[in-house]
Amino acid sequence: MRIRIVDAFTDRPFAGNPAGVLLLDAFPEDDWLQNVALEVNHAETAFAHRLPGSAEADWALRWFTPATEVAMCGHATLATAHILHTTGTHTGPVRFATRSGVLIATPADDGSITLDFPTAPLTAVEVPDGVAEALGAEPLTAFDTGPSVGDLVVELADEKTVRGLTPDHKALAAYSTRGLIATARAEDPARGYDFVSRCFFPNVGIDEDPVTGSAHTALAPYWSERLGRPDLTGLQASPRSGLVRTGLRGERTLLTGRAVTVIDGELHA
Repeated sequence: MRIRIVDAFTDRPFAGNPAGVLLLDAFPEDDWLQNVALEVNHAETAFAHRLPGSAEADWALRWFTPATEVAMCGHATLATAHILHTTGTHTGPVRFATRSGVLIATPADDGSITLDFPTAPLTAVEVPDGVAEALGAEPLTAFDTGPSVGDLVVELADEKTVRGLTPDHKALAAYSTRGLIATARAEDPARGYDFVSRCFFPNVGIDEDPVTGSAHTALAPYWSERLGRPDLTGLQASPRSGLVRTGLRGERTLLTGRAVTVIDGELHA
């Protein structure tokens, strides 16, 4: 069985967010899917199979971390669309049937791919007691993203603070379903990005996610309102780093990025 490792939201190997991608004839038992994701041991492994022509989507798609299945994942969706298009398995926009509804990935002539995802609702909340200590920085504001994403978003004082975080991941697990998104305005937009973020998801087995598409469905409406523009670029400032172009379109958010296949091999299991 063929398995690929794809670095998503980057145009070079060993950056962005790596994802395993397996194209199947059908979904096997969940235990097998989970074991493969644990073996791959990246933030997400995507499993997809083609749907009949009468279906509302072209491919069924599921995502697993090493610890659990998740309801939404941007970078592994981008990675799957990249494999479908670069191998000639699918041409043009591809519709994925997922736990978050039908998600569309559209390739561009420049090699980038745009994902059409639901915009996460943001509800202002009081900064929970203990978050500053667990994160290692004092949040200015806090927002709940609701069940679709399951994160707490906090804005910090500046880009330097976001980059310098060394949180207590175990302590952060108490404050949301999935984890915490820390963000700040870019220090110098001339560098090619408008805001920075880092994402910590201890509740799904990921201390720090390198580049998180789903988080940008919450970051896009937040920063678009703050900066007064619907189209922005976010830098996820993890050690691997990656860029996500965002386009706020009301209840939908467009996420655009590139991907690179770094491993193409066989799974013997």
